[in-house]
Amino acid sequence: MFSFVEIQCEIAAKAGMIIQRVVLNSRPGKNGVPVAENFRLEQSTIADTIQAGQVRVRTLYLSVDPYMRCRMNEDTGSDYLLPWQLSEVADGGGIGVVEESKHDNLAKGDFVTSFNWPWQTVAILDGSLLQKLVPQLVNGRLSYFLGAAGITGLTALLGIKEKGHVAVGANQTMVVSGAGGACGSLAGQMNQNSHIILCGQISQYNKDVPYPPPLPPDIEKIQKERNITRERFLVLNYMDKQEASILQLCQWIQEGKLKVRETVVEGLANIGAAFQSMMNGGNIGKQIVSVSK
Repeated sequence: MFSFVEIQCEIAAKAGMIIQRVVLNSRPGKNGVPVAENFRLEQSTIADTIQAGQVRVRTLYLSVDPYMRCRMNEDTGSDYLLPWQLSEVADGGGIGVVEESKHDNLAKGDFVTSFNWPWQTVAILDGSLLQKLVPQLVNGRLSYFLGAAGITGLTALLGIKEKGHVAVGANQTMVVSGAGGACGSLAGQMNQNSHIILCGQISQYNKDVPYPPPLPPDIEKIQKERNITRERFLVLNYMDKQEASILQLCQWIQEGKLKVRETVVEGLANIGAAFQSMMNGGNIGKQIVSVSK
């Protein structure tokens, strides 16, 4: 005699490869605080054969980021972010290794990345949408391509270069506020003629307010009195500089000039908890989920 679970597994196995994936279980609401239970780990299947141009990849690392809080809402409030759908697999920055390929430029064993990597243990992806990685560029630390040598490092570097008005020998003070919204008040206390770069405000992501959020009256008064400018920065507008900038970041990592910090959580099952912790400031450096070795 077979149990119901054993029969279901047998049926699933015949239908394709059994995998694990994480889906959006519920929405916290625009003014709610996200919790691990907003996500659900479930078993699913993928085809056991791939088509021309596709690759089958095993997920190694997934990135957990503040912008994903917006994707938990039905309306992300942004024209460049799509909302996650209930009971559908979530996605974001990810890295994996090719296990089977029918794409001309990718082979078994290649390491690849995508900004829309599904939160699942194994996936079949369009090879043309993947970027091949060179581990030696980051001293073999592949997860760095999701942080310091990825979109995160790119945002920091280009934000300063393109919008920071930083000049060598100018005796300037640069203030980096992890809480985003506090940056204005800090800069207002330090400098005349300051310039504020707005790029993400995690402290505001659990509130139904426009971006950038309006300043409190007392802060707005200081801004005007001290001639402080305030400008939004979106790294996606500077992707023509991506390749050269990533190579620069990798060189600094190799030379030890760029110090990289990560908070790594083990296991796909813990990605919801990792997201909750990150939103509460529990991480130092990039929040990474290690899915497999």
